[in-house]
Amino acid sequence: MELKGKKVLVVGLGKSGLAAAIFLRRRGAQVTVSDIRSAEALAKDIPALLEEGINVEAGGHGLLTFRRQDLIVVSPGVPLDTPELVQAKSFGRPIIGELELAARFLKGKILAVTGSNGKTTTTSLLGEILEKAGIPTLVGGNIGVPVVALIDDATDATWSVLEVSSFQLESTEQFHPSIAVILNITPDHLDRHGSFENYALAKERIFAAQDEHDYVVLNADNVRAAASAKRSKAQVYWFSLEHPVELGAWVEGGAIVFRSAKDVAPETVMPLSSIPLKGEHNVENVLAAVCAARLAGASAESVRAAVEQFKAVEHRLEYVATLNGVEIYNDSKATNVDATAKAIAAFPGNIHLILGGKDKNSDYTELAELLRSRVKAVYTIGSAAAKIESQLRGVVTLHSCETLAKAVSAIAAAAHPGDVVLLAPACSSFDQFESYEHRGRVFKELVNEWRGWKVWQNV
Repeated sequence: MELKGKKVLVVGLGKSGLAAAIFLRRRGAQVTVSDIRSAEALAKDIPALLEEGINVEAGGHGLLTFRRQDLIVVSPGVPLDTPELVQAKSFGRPIIGELELAARFLKGKILAVTGSNGKTTTTSLLGEILEKAGIPTLVGGNIGVPVVALIDDATDATWSVLEVSSFQLESTEQFHPSIAVILNITPDHLDRHGSFENYALAKERIFAAQDEHDYVVLNADNVRAAASAKRSKAQVYWFSLEHPVELGAWVEGGAIVFRSAKDVAPETVMPLSSIPLKGEHNVENVLAAVCAARLAGASAESVRAAVEQFKAVEHRLEYVATLNGVEIYNDSKATNVDATAKAIAAFPGNIHLILGGKDKNSDYTELAELLRSRVKAVYTIGSAAAKIESQLRGVVTLHSCETLAKAVSAIAAAAHPGDVVLLAPACSSFDQFESYEHRGRVFKELVNEWRGWKVWQNV
């Protein structure tokens, strides 16, 4: 792909947009960045862009700006049905995402992980397993490091382990992982994709460019993910918590086993008791990682050693503190109903649950059974609070708290020894916070502020 002298527009100045713009400029493109946010909101990034010789359009998108380009690169946070993009496409302008751009330059092999939940934990674990196996490994994508930032360090021997979202995948064309993993597909981002099926089809783009020499790893226990198998040209491997599979990883006799070929006996990889992460959903993540890592060439010993030493990723069912017998967990990454259900299911009961944020067209009634059996009270926050309360009224005790600070304060006054405090909001963070990471950090700061407060001493 020749970039020198080409006019390229980068739409959306997030982390990946910034990285893409600089990557393009340093390869000789004439680059413009367009963002609907004001120049003041972009102030921390504009100087670096101008220093690189990149033009910046802030405060809105200009139609002429979009028409005058040879290529348009879209950041994941920008919907493809943005009017300016729709019009640019009608004029024949090629439109790709940062993931697609990076994939055209990235050397080596790609192991890509997607799913509604568990992506970051599984991607991080796979990176550690491959490193432990002595395989040259880079980790990036939706996990925080833009894929274009990996290009300079990649070689023909490198495995790039990438977390990829539906937002990234929907704009791919030639993105070609040697191993693609779909952990699960449950309703999420319906506000962006319009329907569950559109969302699922975006996820399936992870294997769109694969052929019979590649592998796709699917969750045999997830109906929609399993249904993807019939549309893949790759060799299908499975993972399951519930039953043995023909090829792949499953649980048997209190251990994880893996079978690489139909005529090969299953190998025992590790006992379940060696997994340090909480919750059945994390056993699923480990099963997926076992399968993908073995296909990438990591030994069973490397898998076991890496899993045993693995620490929970920040904001994913992350242990925060125990205050006077009350355990506190931060699962700010639980940004959809299914993720929250899995977080609740990780504990036997006595949960004080914080729900709310920006709604994603979700159905919170799906939590009703778990709430009745395991949750003492729900503390609602953010713009989705009224919807959550209307759907869960009569199911569980509800406290309308508006903000995270008020929720933590209310829980501090109500919790008793043996209780669990769980931030698992089932919503995005963008009404009151910059990101789910920001929300999680604020939660931990609030817990630390209350650490010595006398209300906790009442319990």
